[in-house]
Amino acid sequence: MSFPLHSVYNWYRQLIANPKYRWWIMAATAIYVLSPLDFLPDFIPFLGEIDDAVLVTLFATEVSQLLLDRIKSSKTQKSA
Repeated sequence: MSFPLHSVYNWYRQLIANPKYRWWIMAATAIYVLSPLDFLPDFIPFLGEIDDAVLVTLFATEVSQLLLDRIKSSKTQKSA
């Protein structure tokens, strides 16, 4: 049995990699981070910021990976 957080991580990565859902996931991530309603409320010291920090880190990592993949594919198309 896999760890549930790992399953959520893989699900998020697959959704953001899919061009059909990418903009919806990006918008939902931004809304969640900016919204005062959180899974862990921000008024709880330290714990309140963890869910936002994890989500922002995951989002930034995945978007940067998508951009790097796009740059690599454009370079290979130019050289071919």
